[in-house]
Amino acid sequence: MPTPSDRHKHARTRRRGPIEPMLAKPVGDLPPGRPGTWCYEPKLDGFRAIARVDRDRGVHLQSRNGARFNEIFPEAAWAAYDMVAAGTTLDGEIVRWSGGRLDFSALHRRNIAGRRRAAAMARTEPVHFAVFDVLTLGGRDVTGLPLCERRAMLEELFETIPAAGVLALGMHTTDEAEARTWYETMHVAGVEGLVIKAARSTYDCGARTWLKLKQRRTADAIVGGYIGHLRRPSGLLLGRYDPTGRLRVVGRTTPLTAQAAAELAPLLTPAVGEHPWPATLPPGWASSSYGQRDPITYTRVQPDLVVEILVDMATDAGRHRHHCRYLRPRTDLDPAHVIEQREPAA
Repeated sequence: MPTPSDRHKHARTRRRGPIEPMLAKPVGDLPPGRPGTWCYEPKLDGFRAIARVDRDRGVHLQSRNGARFNEIFPEAAWAAYDMVAAGTTLDGEIVRWSGGRLDFSALHRRNIAGRRRAAAMARTEPVHFAVFDVLTLGGRDVTGLPLCERRAMLEELFETIPAAGVLALGMHTTDEAEARTWYETMHVAGVEGLVIKAARSTYDCGARTWLKLKQRRTADAIVGGYIGHLRRPSGLLLGRYDPTGRLRVVGRTTPLTAQAAAELAPLLTPAVGEHPWPATLPPGWASSSYGQRDPITYTRVQPDLVVEILVDMATDAGRHRHHCRYLRPRTDLDPAHVIEQREPAA
């Protein structure tokens, strides 16, 4: 009898060129339109992935940037091999649910754990592949069909896929009121917001014509350093105290406007003596771009200024994964009271 390893060998070893997925651009509110004009989906906090099952049943699971995911998330590749017809390509999000919330940190752990540990982690920290679109079906290219027709095909495909498996049909609605309810309530489960798509739109690889409405909130943070020059800082490095009293790096701001820089410059005091942070920060800290390898160079300041920032819901081990928007100084607040709030462990 073949072992699971033998059974899925073809799914793991197949290699093909990458596909450019469609992307979304940010908006500040739901777009106007008559009922049925738009389709709405929860913006899941995970790893974007495309799964392609070739005509000869070879499987290629790729990231948004074309990196190979077969060995990192083998259970997703195996599920595609077992459940999806040859000549079919699916677009979706690899997610990890833990304690009723999306757990991006778990995905990151698996991504850096290496291939040798992947099979074991697939059992201890399993993922789901939430599918929201189909590009080819049974060898037929359907990218030129309207989204509403592709969605109907996808729903028919999932009628034969077990509901409790690794492959999951992504949530989808054309009801704006239902979409608003999702937006207002699902952030407690780690959902970032909504992805909004024209119901009659085709799938254009690489195009950024979908829309994304992110859930955002204001927060306080302590300025621990700046990028640029003291008279004209271009960005801030931000921190919060953890429960042990250590000032941890939690993010950085988007580029500052000239008005914000002029407002902040007289409030920043260059650090003298010891500082809780190193002179350069490791790659990947402070909302760095994914895959960045260069250390972050900045100038340290006395951590005595609190600022109010606008952030989205994406965090990783207490750090903001995306850049924060500076709003205003909070000179009325004591930095000692700015303490990080982490989600409870599952």
